[in-house]
Amino acid sequence: MEKPKWVIAKEQAKRVAANETVWLFGLHAVRDALLNPARTRVRLVVTRNALEKLGDAVAQSGMEPEISDPRKFAAPLDPQSVHQGAALEVKPLDWGSVEDIALGKGAGDAPARIVLLDRVTDPHNVGAILRSAEVFGARAVIAMQRHAAPETGALAKTASGALERQPYLRVRNLADTMNALKDMGYLVLGLEGTAEQTIEQAVEGKRDRAIALVMGAEGPGLREKTAETCDVLVRIDAAGGFGSLNVSNAAAVALYAAKGA
Repeated sequence: MEKPKWVIAKEQAKRVAANETVWLFGLHAVRDALLNPARTRVRLVVTRNALEKLGDAVAQSGMEPEISDPRKFAAPLDPQSVHQGAALEVKPLDWGSVEDIALGKGAGDAPARIVLLDRVTDPHNVGAILRSAEVFGARAVIAMQRHAAPETGALAKTASGALERQPYLRVRNLADTMNALKDMGYLVLGLEGTAEQTIEQAVEGKRDRAIALVMGAEGPGLREKTAETCDVLVRIDAAGGFGSLNVSNAAAVALYAAKGA
């Protein structure tokens, strides 16, 4: 029986993804990737100075480093990348399915928290959000396959190692994922600056529930479909008429405000 075209396309996409690699750079990002047993590592390029700083991690990884002249750094990075003399070619991490993450056991078995990103494309913002998600014990950060920041060296450097420990999943349809989380018992809150309720008001008496926080891109915010799919739209309480927070700062504040009992 001939396979449907959509099945063939999906299989081809998986094969392409399996062969993709990413160059991580910077001492923190490279060190944590070297120490992550879940990482498939391909090539390590370092200067002698960086190798001295990464010696233990390199030894533990079992990789043979390629020593490079800092003036002609051998890794194919953007010339503006602040690589600190260390670059590591890796394959993207596979964190499994949304369901596995959402229903699995979290840090200390606290009520689950997940962050969803609607068209947040800046890798520096996503990297900072991953750091905050790790600090506050979120189960995952979930973004879209398109119109979202992919796993890149810039994202990993901003995450300062969190990319190796904090699940970062990409989904085809954000609204479908939100509905799936609802079916799993999650309360889905969308961040919207003009919302009537604050986060604290929305979670009052519900801190023992699993909660998903949906963040929109700076400027346009949540798309109409995304906002409609949320259970409740909420805002971060602000003093006076001061403007909105950067999305990465807003994510940190929202995670703190929605922390479990």
